Amino acid sequence: MAVEAIAKEAEIIKPRNDKREYRRIVLPNNLQVLLISDAETDKCSTSMDVRVGSFSDPNGLEGLAHFLEHMLFYASEKYPLEDSYSKYITEHGGSTNAFTASEHTNYYFDVNPDCFEEALDRFAQFFIKPLMSADATTREIKAVDSENQKNLLADVWRMNQLQKHLSVKDHPFHKFSTGNWDTLEVRPKERGLDTRQELLRFYNENYSANLMHLVVYSKDSLEKSENMVRSKFQEIRNTDRSSISFTGQPCDSESLQILVKAVPIKQGHKLRFVWPVTPGIRHYEEGPSRYLGHLIGHEGEGSLFFILKKLGWATSLSAGESDWTCEFAFFKVVIDLTDAGHDHFEDIVALLFKYIQLLQQSGPSQWIFDELAAICETSFHYQDKIRPIDYVVNVAFHMQFYPPRDWLVASSLPSKFNPKIIHSALEELSPYNVRIFWESTKFEGLTDSTEPWYGTAYSVERLAGSTIQQWIEKAPKENLHLPVPNVFIPTDLSLKTVSEPIKLPVLLRKTPYSRLWYKPDTAFSTPKAFVKIDFNCPFSGSSPESEVLTEIFTRLLMDYLNEYAYDAQIAGLYYGITNTDFGFQVTVVGYNHKLKILLETVIQQIAKFEVKPDRFAVIKELVTKEYQNLKFQQPYQQAMYNCSLVLQDQTWPWTDELEILPHLDVENLAKFYPLMLSRTFLECYVAGNLEPKEAESIIQHIEDVFFKAPNPVSQAMFASQFMTNRIVKLERGMNYVYSAEGLNPSDENSALVHYIQVHQDDFKLNVKLQLFALIAKQPAFHQLRSVEQLGYITVLMQRNDSGIRGVQFIIQSNVKGPGQIDLRVESFLKMFEIKLYEMSSDEFKSNVNTLIEMKLEKHKNLREESGFYWREISDGTLKFDRRECEVAALKQLTQQELIDFFNEHIQCGAPGKKSMSVRVYGSAHSSEFEADKSLTAETEFVQIEDIFSFRRSRPLYGSLRGCFGHMKL
Repeated sequence: MAVEAIAKEAEIIKPRNDKREYRRIVLPNNLQVLLISDAETDKCSTSMDVRVGSFSDPNGLEGLAHFLEHMLFYASEKYPLEDSYSKYITEHGGSTNAFTASEHTNYYFDVNPDCFEEALDRFAQFFIKPLMSADATTREIKAVDSENQKNLLADVWRMNQLQKHLSVKDHPFHKFSTGNWDTLEVRPKERGLDTRQELLRFYNENYSANLMHLVVYSKDSLEKSENMVRSKFQEIRNTDRSSISFTGQPCDSESLQILVKAVPIKQGHKLRFVWPVTPGIRHYEEGPSRYLGHLIGHEGEGSLFFILKKLGWATSLSAGESDWTCEFAFFKVVIDLTDAGHDHFEDIVALLFKYIQLLQQSGPSQWIFDELAAICETSFHYQDKIRPIDYVVNVAFHMQFYPPRDWLVASSLPSKFNPKIIHSALEELSPYNVRIFWESTKFEGLTDSTEPWYGTAYSVERLAGSTIQQWIEKAPKENLHLPVPNVFIPTDLSLKTVSEPIKLPVLLRKTPYSRLWYKPDTAFSTPKAFVKIDFNCPFSGSSPESEVLTEIFTRLLMDYLNEYAYDAQIAGLYYGITNTDFGFQVTVVGYNHKLKILLETVIQQIAKFEVKPDRFAVIKELVTKEYQNLKFQQPYQQAMYNCSLVLQDQTWPWTDELEILPHLDVENLAKFYPLMLSRTFLECYVAGNLEPKEAESIIQHIEDVFFKAPNPVSQAMFASQFMTNRIVKLERGMNYVYSAEGLNPSDENSALVHYIQVHQDDFKLNVKLQLFALIAKQPAFHQLRSVEQLGYITVLMQRNDSGIRGVQFIIQSNVKGPGQIDLRVESFLKMFEIKLYEMSSDEFKSNVNTLIEMKLEKHKNLREESGFYWREISDGTLKFDRRECEVAALKQLTQQELIDFFNEHIQCGAPGKKSMSVRVYGSAHSSEFEADKSLTAETEFVQIEDIFSFRRSRPLYGSLRGCFGHMKL
């Protein structure tokens, strides 16, 4: 390693710019702990990683490890009140979660610093004396079943299980790991087993301190943290359980050299090449998998993807190691195909292996490895800070596999060039060692087998390596070659001096063409910048046609720039071009050294845009499939979409856009492009390690390109042309209902979005709404999800539509229809009303203080900070000091004011309440669809029959955006 920054404690390698302190300790019970002290943190966090996962599920009890993960956090002997842990964490500004992987299970939380010690004690008790009550057992099996139901029609889950299914039957990789009602309730009972007793046995046998790794991230000193951890975690039992090792390979000769044709749910075609390989963890400093993934997954000129894209056969390609353990791993290449690519299956297989042959013939390259190592080193030492909760989860996982010095590094710093190891890894990517999974809806009706857990239709045929060799000989003669040196690697990582610390964005420049907001980096001290240019184009959002054409235009731009900008992406400089409601946005973020070069190329491409017929056809096909696949969204996503469609004026349903797509051609876009850009206004935000003059020159250059050229592409917009998002104003005292049948007849799940609209952006009202949401969030989850078991997806959250604030319950269920769920939400609000009235003044003050701490939480990195300020700009609120103003409003808030707010806006039957229930009926509840509509007609609900008639009939909130170039500040 070129430069090693060694932490004093246990020689843990950490980034150069990392001011945090680290210490490794091992408790007497053999629990390994990493303490992290961060004096600047606003959140404390902990993660416990237990070296047991779904591979350890007993036969016939599939999903038991996952079920234990659900059950563990219910209660403990010391804190026996059910759900009190989650309640405590939520009420003190935190969050908690867990996940089960094949060989480990991870539990984690974060919380405000002043409550960390008690939160840590509650957390520790689950590993000392948990109470997994008989009462909770059945309820939580239902929760696991609901989680599985949500996944049944998701291709990512289906195809993952198919790969497991077609592996060695007595290897744990073959197992179904989620669990469901059948595996955890029905089948065990048939065999005379008590699932709870099996759960307790599994816990007692596997949860031993010597198999656990704990990360504690605190504001306290290392000494204080160590004392706290020793006192709270030393009682965890240590049975000296051996680390379970699953030897043997998941693939034998029967499961290699196969071609699997599978039918996905969504439209499209995909190829997955899967090779069993030596786990990269064994050679993580040499990085063979990273080296090969870098080259096979490259998108620059001469790469495999470049050729497949040029031929019009592929729209994306990724390569790298996955599903790894210490004993086995898979190297995967995944290619999304076009219709034409689907018809050239053999050629694509041949070109992939031809590229692998090229790598073998060229031999491992020292300069490519050195370049990759340099990029990795810069990335490690200049990494952005992330949320502590994400950080501790990553590190706790690393602790299971890497020596202490590399707990923070893991495999992110390849440093030893070893041609022999790279060559061995390359040899494993052979035609005689491959499994090819070919997914396409075109295989419907042509398969002969069904995967048992998800019902995926598939067929398997032998594909001899010798056959692939024949295809290679007939492969298209394309100029595949290795990448050239990367010109985007930053070499100037110096920090600009800020003459005066600007704490909030300032309006640096305003012309008839643009407005520039600027914010230098005063918090993160990284050589990075963030630039966003929002092109407001009045012709872009004026119809469904113009919206689709704008989307195709932005996708084509990204398509044209792909091979050029790919090097920038590898080197840590990212860009994106996305369509918006009224135009499109260009965003560039990353190292500032060569940011201007990339941005100017992007701007040039926009200004000189031409429609290439071959690429237009590919992008149109891709966009069409994406629209067609919207009907396979989860029901709760459909409900959220319908809610937005009702509320947001001047938005078009995706069904209209899908209907238009087949009729759009090259000429439509060629005519639309100059019209779209003929009048435009640029809303700009520049932040980070750039000086004011640099920010101004960037925007001046863009203005020159679009408005000042001899034949300008654009002219300034008229004041009358400024477009803004307007939100429908619901009527006070009204309960609206919009009902729709689920778009996928195979999906049994139903969903409800119960939305309560409250007000337009106002500090005092904002904090009342936020405080209600904070206090009600955990009780809603506990009652509707844990107790009533309505469904795995159950959430109460705030909603903000262009500055119009409200709150929404989002629930997806396969046990109750949307009408029934609506009644349960109303019932919860009546229950919560009593809780709110009975709340003590101490509890009220505690909740207020929690919300204040949450508001004063500092941004972790430039991207996060920029997102916050950009929201103010795009909504037109421009309250850059929002957090401080809302904290001031919170400090003045009385308990009675919160109760009055609830009584006026939230309470059932409140005279000022404006609510709307958006219901989606899955196939399990389709019979209730008409019945509920008839019932609704007889109650106080107002049925929305047609969204667009309803929108036209309602008044709109005024826009906060005003008129961009003419706005008075």
